[in-house]
Amino acid sequence: MFIETETTPNPATLKFLPGRQVMVAGTREFIDEEQAAASPLAAALFSLGDVTGVFFGRDFISVTAGQGVAWSDLKPQVVAMLLDHFISEAPLFAAGTAASISVPAEEDYPGDREEDADIIDQIKDLIETRIRPAVANDGGDVAYRGFRDGVVFLQMQGACSGCPSSSATLKNGIESLIKYYVPEVSEVRAA
Repeated sequence: MFIETETTPNPATLKFLPGRQVMVAGTREFIDEEQAAASPLAAALFSLGDVTGVFFGRDFISVTAGQGVAWSDLKPQVVAMLLDHFISEAPLFAAGTAASISVPAEEDYPGDREEDADIIDQIKDLIETRIRPAVANDGGDVAYRGFRDGVVFLQMQGACSGCPSSSATLKNGIESLIKYYVPEVSEVRAA
């Protein structure tokens, strides 16, 4: 087995491509050891001590290193852990209980209004068909978090969440695209 690596626009994050499916559907981000406990692989990566973020995409894993960590030292350790995981065919997630499921509080994101349903469907379609694939190329993802009074709220994840250029991506790339196709949108903001 060979694991390919790619740089991302975020210098602290590398994208690892194992040449096989990682997630069957969706994505999953881990930003600390407590969250990583849900995945033996994420927990193992955090146990290296220099990892501050892990993101599972459809066919890749993005790993974020702590400030001042040299990828030349960390990369071989990450590759070794990924090889061990995929060769052993270990489960990606630990068996859990309903107690580990959480839903964001309603006040975290604006509630969508029923009268905006057509606009929201257009926005979500653009996110799925055009934005998410482009952001995944850089080792991240974008999640819809709401639409209210012309403003779309999105959450950047994976390599994109801490990337110095994420605000430019959000404003210049994503906002321009959504505003072009959905004229009711006046702004895109990070959630």
